[in-house]
Amino acid sequence: MCGIAGILNFNPGAPERGSSEGQTLAQQPEMEAIRRMTGAMAHRGPDAVGTYTDGPLTFGHLRLSIIDLSSAANQPFTDNSGRYVIVFNGEIYNYNEVKQKLKEYAFRTTSDTEMIIAAYAAWGPACLAHFRGMYAFAIWDKQERELFVVRDRLGVKPLYYFSDSERLIFASEQRAILATGWVERKADPEALLDYFSYQSVSYPYSMVKGIRQLEAGAWMKIKNGRIETKVYWDVTSTRVDFDFSDVAAVKKRIRELMLQSVERRLVSDVPVGAFLSGGIDSSAVVGLMAEAGDARPNTFNICFEEEEFDESAYAEIIARKFNTNHTRILLKPTVFLDELKNGLDALDIPSGDGINTYVVSKAIRQSGMTVALSGAGGDELFAGYPFFDQYLRLRNMGGLWKLPLRKTFANVLSWGQSYGKKARMGQMLQLPGNSIDHLYPVFRQIISPRTLGELTTLDVCGSKGTAVGRELLGKRASLDRLALLSQVSAAEYLGYTQHTLLKDTDQMSMAVSLEVREPYFDQDLVEFVLATPDAIKKPVYPKSLLVESLKPLLPDEIVHRKKKGFLFPWELWLRNELRGFGDTHIKQMAQRSFIRPDRLLEHWKRFLAGDKDIRWVELWLFIVLDYWLEKNGVEV
Repeated sequence: MCGIAGILNFNPGAPERGSSEGQTLAQQPEMEAIRRMTGAMAHRGPDAVGTYTDGPLTFGHLRLSIIDLSSAANQPFTDNSGRYVIVFNGEIYNYNEVKQKLKEYAFRTTSDTEMIIAAYAAWGPACLAHFRGMYAFAIWDKQERELFVVRDRLGVKPLYYFSDSERLIFASEQRAILATGWVERKADPEALLDYFSYQSVSYPYSMVKGIRQLEAGAWMKIKNGRIETKVYWDVTSTRVDFDFSDVAAVKKRIRELMLQSVERRLVSDVPVGAFLSGGIDSSAVVGLMAEAGDARPNTFNICFEEEEFDESAYAEIIARKFNTNHTRILLKPTVFLDELKNGLDALDIPSGDGINTYVVSKAIRQSGMTVALSGAGGDELFAGYPFFDQYLRLRNMGGLWKLPLRKTFANVLSWGQSYGKKARMGQMLQLPGNSIDHLYPVFRQIISPRTLGELTTLDVCGSKGTAVGRELLGKRASLDRLALLSQVSAAEYLGYTQHTLLKDTDQMSMAVSLEVREPYFDQDLVEFVLATPDAIKKPVYPKSLLVESLKPLLPDEIVHRKKKGFLFPWELWLRNELRGFGDTHIKQMAQRSFIRPDRLLEHWKRFLAGDKDIRWVELWLFIVLDYWLEKNGVEV
């Protein structure tokens, strides 16, 4: 796991080629900018820093050593021919398998980095079909003067870029691009709309105008100032050749793919641990770790003295069953308050969530781990959220969207309601139909258009809608070809999962130099489960297909337990311990140009007075954004 940065100058002079840091080109503006970029995200790679420049191209790299710990594997890395140079962030889990297909290349390291560059030299962009992993990397072709930049299929690893008439700049973090000083620090109104709607910023935007996210499963080629982009994998267009009429065979295959996914993510030259909450998803990962490896798995559970938060008893059951090296990390709930500013400072992109991930990641890193497996993604893949069942019921109620007085009924249903089931159903009935591209953006909403319109001047009713809604609409035809439950999973991968769950995991874990690997985001596993019919996948009990496929791996106490999760009293804290912090940032936010100041201040006042119609999370999004804008010097 690492951090990457690069600058491609579209109008270079004619400097000496193939120079490295310390030579004459070190004084060029690009090299100075690269140093600022790597400095801005030094947390991503404490083990080594490297730079490279060749005419118009300058690379920077920060290394967190996981595979081949020797300095020979440091980056930027040049292939044997001297033609290709790479900077790489992530892991290719099946790199040893791919190496066996590259017989003519003389490897001088045991790193996955060298495998990538050898595969690209042999196959070009077609090499991506061979890779299984999480990655963002860039390869410079010195002969063709061409830059190739790519991001993994499911968007586990981030990649941001900025392009104008002079240059293209890319990095693992948005803050690194801002550190160049070449990008105006101006917030993007489109990003603001998505942030308040979904507590995160969706593709293609970042919070800063002009900085973009590279689409998951896509690559860019840049040559002679021209940018070519291509989507090489699309979660809505996956196809699997399998006889799904044989239910036993389906479950057997899911077990094989789950085990394969976990085995892949155990590849490492440093110890690997695992988050263990005691829930189905993390318990399944730990059980398969024990099955896949000879050594005892290292497991970590965050526990609390307060019974309403603590789930450690369930984690202990799994730790004993699989004989793990188990570590209980006792935390006070107030540690989340103590670490709040550190967590907010870690945000590269503002997010309404993520503080929990920061605290847990920091605790595990301080326990000596560099790599940890996570159970994130199980709910999205195996229909674990309530919306999966709700979507099935809404699709069976299609007649509602054909009623002549539908919109009138919707207004009556949601009258005076700004949130809750009635408000959400009223909003859904206002939609043109009940397909996933219409319903999903409403289901995942944090602040409704009505409330957002009251508090801001953002164009909440504009024809463009949110980025999430536009992307789903553009993929409607391919989404419609999926089974209904798989439509929800695909929408999750394009929405919440990619832009909130995975982004928060990356930025909060890498803030403390911890690599997190997610077995439920394995390409082969995802493709197979998305192809599985609803009749097999529909849960009889929570995630029953996963549990039945792994039987007898998980004990009943785990399968049928009541899920708790990190439900800390942020509402109470915001009215008490965090009241001064919140008051400062709400008042500062009220002065920004897109805010209706009187409305926002009244909203805050009503919340502090205990008004049940005002949710803490709505105000929290304003507080976090103001903190982020102030810290990063971004104007609206």
